Amino acid sequence: MTRNLTTIGFDADDTLWHNERFFRVTQERFAELLQDHTPDIMDRAALDQRLLAAEKRNLGRYGYGVKGFTLSMIETAIEVTEQQVPAAVIQELIVAGQMMLSYPIELLPHARETVEILADSHRIVLITKGDLLDQERKLAQSGLGDLFDAVEIVSEKTAAVYSEIFQRHGDGPAQAMMVGNSMRSDVVPIVQAGGWGIYVPHGLIWEVEHAEPPQGHDRYHELASLGALPQLVARIA
Repeated sequence: MTRNLTTIGFDADDTLWHNERFFRVTQERFAELLQDHTPDIMDRAALDQRLLAAEKRNLGRYGYGVKGFTLSMIETAIEVTEQQVPAAVIQELIVAGQMMLSYPIELLPHARETVEILADSHRIVLITKGDLLDQERKLAQSGLGDLFDAVEIVSEKTAAVYSEIFQRHGDGPAQAMMVGNSMRSDVVPIVQAGGWGIYVPHGLIWEVEHAEPPQGHDRYHELASLGALPQLVARIA
């Protein structure tokens, strides 16, 4: 197997720019709105678990992103109040979801310079999940769009999806690298496909995205920040 690295894929949310913290803020608002309408036995931890269960249940229906999250909040509100939640609360949840679609984009440290450096020597592909319009909005506001050779907004990230993407936009997964903050979506499947998986922890991560790292695999690496990526790429080359 050749070790010639020609193509580098980047995750977007919480790899290049902040994202999860907006979900956390909105979930806090969700809990505040329901605190007067849930049974006394429904504590915050139980409410969070009910919302998480709804999110997992709805992934196959709505996919990833703000719209699915908003619908899951509404569904959970109806369930935990036994259909007694006031319409005003539902309206507030819709407004909270709409606000998530307008938060400004803030790049993470080293995001711009790292992508710029690697774009001079490799094919660069953005590979992200989420709502199509929202992801396009965030990419446009990030100012990074012109640096990518291709952009892929997918419904799921699997070994098969990575293989297909890196065949179309590169020389196959064996000569490709994927960089991201999700072990489940950004690292494990690309390693399974034969490429390099680079884990850059963000600190905040959605519970659904947890997975065991492929420890001991020679194509798995963990970096403290994106700023260390060009040096790693140089070592691989």
